[in-house]
Amino acid sequence: MPKVTETYSDSLMGFTLPARDALGRAVRLDDVVDVILSAHAYPPAVTRLLGEALVIAALIGGTINKGDGQMTLQAQAKGGAVRLLVCDYRGGELRGYADFDAEQVLDLGPEPGLAALFGTGHLAITFDMNDERGRYQGIVPLDGESLSAACESYFVQSQQLPTLIRTAVTSGVDGTRAGGILIQHMPQGEVGRERLHVRLDHPQWAHVAILGGSVRDEELLDPDLSMEAIVWRLFHEEEEVRVMEGQPLSRGCRCTAEHYETVISRFAKEELDEMRNDEGKILVDCAFCSQVFTLGA
Repeated sequence: MPKVTETYSDSLMGFTLPARDALGRAVRLDDVVDVILSAHAYPPAVTRLLGEALVIAALIGGTINKGDGQMTLQAQAKGGAVRLLVCDYRGGELRGYADFDAEQVLDLGPEPGLAALFGTGHLAITFDMNDERGRYQGIVPLDGESLSAACESYFVQSQQLPTLIRTAVTSGVDGTRAGGILIQHMPQGEVGRERLHVRLDHPQWAHVAILGGSVRDEELLDPDLSMEAIVWRLFHEEEEVRVMEGQPLSRGCRCTAEHYETVISRFAKEELDEMRNDEGKILVDCAFCSQVFTLGA
């Protein structure tokens, strides 16, 4: 592996395995996930769920070049303790929020599964691109044991692209740490070559998936272990491993009074009057950062 500056916390790193037609990304969140979680008093089960969702949002959103658009991951359900979970990624900025029934969550025990948390529902992954691609979305059921499994299904069903996602989240007195890795086949469409993603059992992919799936939670979470070191441990016997320079991540709630003033300016005067409180003000509560903005004179 070429000598590079190593990547640790609150960063996203990409890599490729050229001989195996595979690409991947690895991420670890420390301060970023703590800042996002601090906006609300999330119970442990929801903390782990939202931590996993933020990792996935970074791994999937990392496919977007800075300034090119936004990726949003949204899970909606009914009959479970969690009613809504939403995260998005834009230009290295992450934000996330979960709406839940606190009493139901407490009744579920320490480590509830996906079905217990959500009941029945669906997962939507949406890309809003600032180019000719515009907006496109894929939707899959909230099936499987984890959000990671549901996202793997999204790539298979919506893009016919074999994908492996592994995540880990831990919380304690020192805060929350989360990490993950995503590995995919690179579609091949050159003349005379098979499109590898058409075959989900392709031997190249099976080999990569076995190696990638062997990553341990403690490796993904270890703040002293660089992401380059994780990838090297998994794939050091490969012909070539290429890593990209790590990209910093930050909490990116984009709410401002100016933004909301622009939004409400689109409403008719009668609608604005109905929004006002007894003092003639309009209060807007940002679910992502838990700030309340006072608008209007």
